[in-house]
Amino acid sequence: MMNGTHSVDKCSSLTSLSSHQDVEDDCMIAVVPSIRRHVPRVNSYIPNISDAGLDHQRLLQRLHVHSLYEVKVSGDGNCQFRALSDQMYKSPEYHKHVRKEIVKQLKDYRSLYEGYVPMKYKRYHKKMAKSGEWGDHVTLQAAADKFSAKICLLTSFRDTCFIEIMPQYQPPKCGKMEVPLLLYAH
Repeated sequence: MMNGTHSVDKCSSLTSLSSHQDVEDDCMIAVVPSIRRHVPRVNSYIPNISDAGLDHQRLLQRLHVHSLYEVKVSGDGNCQFRALSDQMYKSPEYHKHVRKEIVKQLKDYRSLYEGYVPMKYKRYHKKMAKSGEWGDHVTLQAAADKFSAKICLLTSFRDTCFIEIMPQYQPPKCGKMEVPLLLYAH
């Protein structure tokens, strides 16, 4: 992945050291709202190397608080799909299958997602089908919907350290795991 001129060659997934998770009082929980018309915004801030280092330190501290540890996955643009694969199949190697299923979800249920993309939907769908294309908030929602999984993101964001993404029209299936992922602040 590239941030300006700084290259990041690793992305991460999270794994719990224990099943007990403490929640700090200063952590806010953000839940993805139900679908309504949304005006997408493009993040134009690219952190410098110092800010990126501070973000990573903040993330490592949060991992420690929640008895989680970072699992490195290849940062080839498929890292979101590798992290999902790692959490669902215990291996990042199924990332192509995960991407294929998410792209199919985006195609089959276009009306659920097209209001959340900052470009023509057909172009977005085609772009997401390409290996190496970064996943985003829309692909995470499509993953939650497709796999009937609650996706938990522990972030390095200053104002929100934990985000839950729930399937939109069905509760997570019994026996389905929560899929905790790492989301770096950009």
